[in-house]
Amino acid sequence: MITITAQSPLQPDLAELHARHHHAMHVDTPPESIHMMPPDALATPEVAFFVMQEGAAVIGMGAYKRLTPEHGEIKSMHVLAELRGRGLARQMLDHLIAQARADGITRLSLETGTQPSFEAARILYLRAGFQECPPFGSYHEDPNSVFLTRAI
Repeated sequence: MITITAQSPLQPDLAELHARHHHAMHVDTPPESIHMMPPDALATPEVAFFVMQEGAAVIGMGAYKRLTPEHGEIKSMHVLAELRGRGLARQMLDHLIAQARADGITRLSLETGTQPSFEAARILYLRAGFQECPPFGSYHEDPNSVFLTRAI
């Protein structure tokens, strides 16, 4: 059974998931183009952080950060590589969208990579109705980034 619940990103049992996410972001992205938030930055009032579990096993995470009262940014979406292809990332994305909407957010945006390792993520977001947009918030043009947004 898959569950997704709001939890603290600082829990010790999430260390391996954070480490794997960190590694994946650094595989083929220059450091100046990595916009991942470390666990302590995810543990702030403007961030809603969720953990996906299968039984007791932690298998994924996702978060959104409130940028303005109506605009949020998806952060730290990650599902363990060996479990991909089961629709788990889409399940997490749908959960984040529903939670953000319930919190009064009417637009979600995100930044993801342009490298081949991010192709599946880009396809996921485009299939979910996100469209390319200019950089938002504190982002700037970067050949290693693509920016996406959608009304929710």
